[in-house]
Amino acid sequence: MDQSENRDKKSTDPLYTLSVVSRLTNTPTHSIRQYIDKGLILPFKTKSNRHLFSDVDVSRLKCIRKHLDEQGLNIAGINALFALVPCWIMKPCSVENRKNCDAYSDVTKPCWQASNKGPECRNTDCRLCPVYKLPEKCVNLKDFMKELTNT
Repeated sequence: MDQSENRDKKSTDPLYTLSVVSRLTNTPTHSIRQYIDKGLILPFKTKSNRHLFSDVDVSRLKCIRKHLDEQGLNIAGINALFALVPCWIMKPCSVENRKNCDAYSDVTKPCWQASNKGPECRNTDCRLCPVYKLPEKCVNLKDFMKELTNT
């Protein structure tokens, strides 16, 4: 495992309880539960059904709060925004596989919420995917798209 994989692994390790994440992100616990229910965040679940959150989840929650508080988006708007991220570019897949993947065509749900995924993503942990981890930086989507397509 190279250093970047090791660093990525550590940023996705489940470390924090719900109450700690609530304090770190200045987000009420009931709101965090709502974001989980709506699929905006994918925390780890222990055998006793407790949620544990990683550093990526903390960054993601801060980004969600920014979209809600500063940009005036609601949860449906944030879901739609995350759905616009071109997962097929970040995690390349064939044109044929895109045609059979809900993440490619559904503009209301991000790829990790897709019920029918392509073979590249079907049996992977979405929490480790660069698409799910993108809000870790909470980037402007247009700037990100320009960088991705080099235009």
